[in-house]
Amino acid sequence: MPQPDLVIFDCDGVLVDSEIIAARVEAELITLAGYEISAEEIAETYAGLTFKDILIRIEEKSKIPFQVSLIDRAEELVDRKLRSDVRAIEGVREAVASVTSQRCICSNSRSERIEFMLEKVHLLPFFAGRIFSAMETPTGKTKPSPDVFLHAAEKLDANPANTFVIEDSVHGVTGAKAAGMRVIGFTGASHSYPGHADALTEAGAETVIRRWAELKSVIAALSEWSADA
Repeated sequence: MPQPDLVIFDCDGVLVDSEIIAARVEAELITLAGYEISAEEIAETYAGLTFKDILIRIEEKSKIPFQVSLIDRAEELVDRKLRSDVRAIEGVREAVASVTSQRCICSNSRSERIEFMLEKVHLLPFFAGRIFSAMETPTGKTKPSPDVFLHAAEKLDANPANTFVIEDSVHGVTGAKAAGMRVIGFTGASHSYPGHADALTEAGAETVIRRWAELKSVIAALSEWSADA
């Protein structure tokens, strides 16, 4: 049976249920800074972006200038909340273990944050030494840039065309597609919203799963489809 060279997992909202936690903290900070926004709006519109990029996009739209110190404050508060509250998404451990080819993480989060979250939910051994933070790649460009995906493929000697990426955000799907990779959308985290699966499909995901139990069969089916094409 054909196998992918590499399976790339996003972290936030894919392995751990962290997007909604971060969105609540960020929404409160942005609202206090003068632009009223809900956690749900952040999750739907800006999931997958760094907080800095979220602020830049809101500034462009609202013309409200934000203080740079807001970024450090958000990082501090989100880290604190994640350390206490983050949980693994149901079924993820078995799904990751079912991947027999190479696996890694490509995320916009700092590697320090990724590692403490994975350690808390006992997923770190699956990815030790194979965690790629977009901010720490040679270009430092975050998703939706494809750079972190291409960097991981190069480091792990994987063909992008035979690499699968599991992503929960439009911005992540966009970056993975730009890297020439095949994308499986994921909508099983708490920040998922009506129309989420459609949005991921429109961005380029070949299929979308809501339950981790589906992953093994989906990768097998898509690998067969590729081999037959």
